[in-house]
Amino acid sequence: MTKINYKASNFKLPSSKKNIFELKNNLKQFQVIYFYPKDNTPGCTIEAQDFTRYYKQFRKLNCEIIGISKDNIESHNKFIKKFKIPFQLLSDEKAMIIKKYKAWGEKSMYGKKFMGIKRTTILLNPKGKIIKVWNNVKVKDHAKEILNFLKNINR
Repeated sequence: MTKINYKASNFKLPSSKKNIFELKNNLKQFQVIYFYPKDNTPGCTIEAQDFTRYYKQFRKLNCEIIGISKDNIESHNKFIKKFKIPFQLLSDEKAMIIKKYKAWGEKSMYGKKFMGIKRTTILLNPKGKIIKVWNNVKVKDHAKEILNFLKNINR
């Protein structure tokens, strides 16, 4: 499990914004980093749409949203275009950062066990400290829950 009150490990990943995203260069604000299984799948689409719905409210609280999956940049760009996602998606095709942040593990579907991305969200403060971790996320109302948490700490 990724630990609260510890500084988040730096990483570099290809971004849908046609550059390399490096965490340490983006720490002037809160960061919601959410790990999700796959572009254009039902749960992941709902999650991305919810973050999109609340995106302006997150920005008013000095918070950026970043999604990470194993999908390549081409897949991310199609997903962004199709659902008008306003934030960047990062590609971790080798799952190195996904594993580093403990968002990889055994899953089961229809009685079959397999390894994959466990839906996980991490909230960082502007200094890069992990202030909250959500494991085994259920997508319904998840973005709103994070937004409410952020509102409460910003009071």
